[in-house]
Amino acid sequence: MGWQGWFAVAVIVSVLVLLASERMRPELAVISGMVALLAFGVLTPDQALSGFSNAGMITVAAMYVVAAGLRETGAIDLASRGWLGNGAGVRRAQLKIMLPTAGLSAFINNTPVVATFLPVITGWARRNRVSASRLMIPLSYAAILGGMCTLVGTSTNLVVNGKWLADGGRGLGFFELAWIGVPCALIGMLYLLLVGGRLLPDRDSASSPFENPREYTVEMDVLADGPLVGRTIGEAGLRNLGKVFLVEIVRDGSVVPAVNTEERLQAADRLVFAGDVSSVLDLQRIKGLQSVREADAAIAQQYPERKLVEVVLSARCPLIGQTLRESRFHTYYGASVVAMARDGKRLRGGLGEVRLRPADTLLLEARPVWVDRNRYSPDFLLISQHGEDPPRYERAAAAWAVLGAIVVTATTGLLDMLTAALIGAGAMLAFGCVSVAGARKSVDIQVLLVIAGSFALGESLAVTGASSTIASSALALAGDRPWVLLALTYAMTLVMTEMITNNAAALLMFPIAVAAAEGLGLALEPFVVTVMLAASASFATPLGYQTNLMVAGPGNYRFLDFTRVGLPLNLIIGTVAVLLIPRIWPF
Repeated sequence: MGWQGWFAVAVIVSVLVLLASERMRPELAVISGMVALLAFGVLTPDQALSGFSNAGMITVAAMYVVAAGLRETGAIDLASRGWLGNGAGVRRAQLKIMLPTAGLSAFINNTPVVATFLPVITGWARRNRVSASRLMIPLSYAAILGGMCTLVGTSTNLVVNGKWLADGGRGLGFFELAWIGVPCALIGMLYLLLVGGRLLPDRDSASSPFENPREYTVEMDVLADGPLVGRTIGEAGLRNLGKVFLVEIVRDGSVVPAVNTEERLQAADRLVFAGDVSSVLDLQRIKGLQSVREADAAIAQQYPERKLVEVVLSARCPLIGQTLRESRFHTYYGASVVAMARDGKRLRGGLGEVRLRPADTLLLEARPVWVDRNRYSPDFLLISQHGEDPPRYERAAAAWAVLGAIVVTATTGLLDMLTAALIGAGAMLAFGCVSVAGARKSVDIQVLLVIAGSFALGESLAVTGASSTIASSALALAGDRPWVLLALTYAMTLVMTEMITNNAAALLMFPIAVAAAEGLGLALEPFVVTVMLAASASFATPLGYQTNLMVAGPGNYRFLDFTRVGLPLNLIIGTVAVLLIPRIWPF
């Protein structure tokens, strides 16, 4: 391995450090690495830019539009309505959630499936007095497991298959992954029903008003010219508010904790409450109180048609690590932070001094158009909106028909996967299932840039011989035992995908896995499939997969909840995969 190989390894290690530390946005880190390899002549322009024209990446973009059509028409919601029923036990509810979620996730992107089921499951849990924390992790994990079952189940499957085709491989059939994906999904769901369900938290049953991690911390100002000035807490009706509790009063730079019922309110007092979303809405209706906003001109004054929106911050948000005051959230995004929830602990101090973290749940006040503009933002995941426009149910049948046509034509070989996806995306637009603006916003440019840049990074390992050198080290550990080499490939991919994005991990491991297989004269199929599955099996952290991040807030979860339930599942799926893959695709 010459200097080019060592340089490629150094660049990739630097990119991995940036991705794991979250010091740079993922697409900037990956594209910067690609540019460095191009500038130093390690890659030719054609090699560096090959990812932008790869069939797998373009197919991912087209399937984003297909998924948007299903979501905007309410097709998933319509199909699932009434499925959960009433009065079912928790285990039966978990099964009813996981089966359709896994089934739908096999054919469309996991994110819209989880986003559609979130409000349905939350409402069912509230009506039946079941803790949402018993249901949300099964929802996310079922989406991940379902995505392993088909070629279009996850973007990772598509991009790895596209890379294999570009290198002259045969590629996988639409349902070929089902031979391993379906057993893994069934075993994974069985684990969640029999074992994982007992490891899930049940925090809604707590008696203390602050033991429920779903509660928001809300701040309200007492208007100087309002009717509450001079009245006691009891007289103002701020003691018995149902699902909201007055925690403390911030007055003249000091804090009045454990507020007494006889405490009199003063002008400019800042009241700190804890409660759920419905309670936040009730507080805003109390005359004499005003939501605290970081902007001097409140959205309520500018736009009377405002609405409340719940979002979960992703690790990609550029404001992570800053306080709300430092970040100027309102200026950056055009929405005001009304309330905030985090990881089961009541937030101390004013909201303006809280440093933002991934998985923080924010309640925003914004104009209706803000939701449309930011529905597919990579910076945060939209959980729900209060007062949102109803889906166009009349187009739901057309959306299902388009998805069915994609599956049939791609499975029968009538069309290749890329052509079927592109025609399907066009049909969603033609039939009015998704608007042009909605289609444009549904395509996650950040993910596509990471995929395209990762192609270049992986290519540099192959053309410089670095992948062969790394593979030789793996071969030395495995000896002449293919099963051990396969297990090492799975473990390396799994560790990497928990640290960085799934697609980047898969594309970096692909050339190493191929070189290792060729070094022992083995078939490539077992190793290609292993990389696909391991890159998708992100169960152990809330940041490992997007759907885990989406359910972290609504499910009242803490970081270690995912580790406690997901780490055993990682081991189970890994064991099943390593044992079954060589029996389906022989070495």
